[in-house]
Amino acid sequence: MQLIDIDKERYRKHLNIVIVSFISSLLVLSLLFGTILISMFSSVGDVNELVKVANDAVQAEPESNFRFNLLGVILALVTNAAILYRIKHSAFFTEIYYVWQVKQLQNLVYRKLKKIKLAANNGEEKAMTILSFYYQSQLQIYKLDDNTITLSTIENHQQELNVLIAKSGLNISCEQFKKELIAAY
Repeated sequence: MQLIDIDKERYRKHLNIVIVSFISSLLVLSLLFGTILISMFSSVGDVNELVKVANDAVQAEPESNFRFNLLGVILALVTNAAILYRIKHSAFFTEIYYVWQVKQLQNLVYRKLKKIKLAANNGEEKAMTILSFYYQSQLQIYKLDDNTITLSTIENHQQELNVLIAKSGLNISCEQFKKELIAAY
């Protein structure tokens, strides 16, 4: 995967729209699905059921519509996930989907970071390529997300890696990165 330049304002605007839309539709769809399920399948609240409950003093716990409401929430989540899956390649979603993919790759690298750093210190070109991508992508994502607290730390790691690459006499850049390189560690 290649790192691309992202317009921060457009990314933040689209991300905020997606977040608000997701939360709003989750709320509305959960209520809608829950109401439909309760009206179709629930016996709680029926007159005959209320008479039976009143006559049956031994019943320890009244019935509720919790399972129908829970199923409504699950159906709303599935519906929202399907919608997000369908629009992930749209022009509106381009930046958000790109950042999501980069964060997935960062997570894969992070899980093997100790081994990769050790291999890079031993002069392995693949490990240095992975670290170059990792640090460059972190700088990009942290700037997009306004996570400025750890930027200096990442910049220091990037500089240390550049010194290591120079000592090794290699010509490495993050453009050489491929996801398959991670599997070696």
